[in-house]
Amino acid sequence: MSEINSTNPYTGQNLATYDVFDLTRLDSVLDSIEQAQQQWQQTSLQARAQALSDLAVQLRKQQGRLARLASEEMGKTLASAESEVEKCAWVCDYYAEQGPAMLVDEHLPTQDDDGVQRFVSYQPLGVVLAIMPWNFPYWQVFRFLAPALMAGNAVLLKHASNVPGCALAIEQLLLDAGLSENLLRTVLVPGAKAAALIEHPVVKAVTFTGSTEAGRKIAATAGRVLKKTVLELGGSDAYIILEDADVDLAVEKCVTSRLLNNGQSCIAAKRFIVHTKRYGEFAEKMTAAMARKKMGDPLDRETDVGPQAREDLCKDLAAQVTESIRLGAVLMCGGERDKAFYSPTVLSEVRPGMPAFDEELFGPVAALIRARSDEDAITLANQSMFGLGAAVFTRDHERGKQIASEQLQAGACAVNDFVKSDPRMPFGGIKASGYGRELGRFGIHEFTNIKAVVVTRAADDKG
Repeated sequence: MSEINSTNPYTGQNLATYDVFDLTRLDSVLDSIEQAQQQWQQTSLQARAQALSDLAVQLRKQQGRLARLASEEMGKTLASAESEVEKCAWVCDYYAEQGPAMLVDEHLPTQDDDGVQRFVSYQPLGVVLAIMPWNFPYWQVFRFLAPALMAGNAVLLKHASNVPGCALAIEQLLLDAGLSENLLRTVLVPGAKAAALIEHPVVKAVTFTGSTEAGRKIAATAGRVLKKTVLELGGSDAYIILEDADVDLAVEKCVTSRLLNNGQSCIAAKRFIVHTKRYGEFAEKMTAAMARKKMGDPLDRETDVGPQAREDLCKDLAAQVTESIRLGAVLMCGGERDKAFYSPTVLSEVRPGMPAFDEELFGPVAALIRARSDEDAITLANQSMFGLGAAVFTRDHERGKQIASEQLQAGACAVNDFVKSDPRMPFGGIKASGYGRELGRFGIHEFTNIKAVVVTRAADDKG
């Protein structure tokens, strides 16, 4: 592979062609980024915070151009892309404001008069390799980039091969904000080169967002060379509609979550587990709401659902739906594919053993599952290899809180709303959805050396 092509999934047109980096160029990039990181870690926390503030300014200044680029490269609607850029600015603002306090030394209280000082220091790891997906080409990077930079690291970005324009735009954003030209470097290489990057001695840790299968390979490679990893992998998020739920509210939130980013989101609602007494009402209203959504040009402000990012992914989704129907699922609406477009689809009477229940459906397909009772619904929700997000709808807020916090097996849970990432809250999964956390206080500490320091004065120390 000597070239990487950027292709518009809506028009099929080639947007640009980029040369793949050869070994000589890769070595040069790695040498440069290592030197830049060593200088960056010497800067003050206040200087790093100011750099993130400047980066947020550039994101908002260039929002329109960046949003259009994302829409053209991977098909997300323009409104969705604009919101994504603003969220990137938010995470930069958050760590600019809160990051310094998260990284100051934490002193343990003195328990006796032994004169010993004990504290925890947070030091950067160095150069962190970020292997990122195409579905949120800016946010997936920035939710890691902002805390990583604040902590004193530099970033080597290997982005998905279908969004090279977005990857290079992120690199340019840091330059426009006045940061060193080598604090983030984008390398244009195919996925097959990821192992070599992980193993390179300059790289000290790896963060990856993508499929569970790819995550296992990355973890295995990093494990052989004993490098820290954070993995945010696939999800088949269960949304439980209990007997006492507000069905209209549930439908509104569930449709919004299911169609987020044209249905291409790890954290999106995918399995809708409904108490049998509310099943018919929910299925009718959910089907009507999904069928009303308009497909079309992602640059058109009237479009609700754009194309899938690649035609091959659309074919895979169609095959999962077809197999689920063969096994007994009922098609309520949608189920039609036209090149990279897949119509908003509702499958009812989905059961374990069907792809719509067991696998991740990465597109605008809702799987409706009947539960005999509220307890059965919780059991079905947890009957998955994934554990990224989950939600519960109920008028009993205290019960909903108890189910979300104690019974649902997921890294993020919501009550009467859909799950979304938030710079203030930790984000990540369990089981086959990965490990480690991004965002919040936990996210900034993931790529630091959490160092214990004990200082004992010498007998003649008068300091």
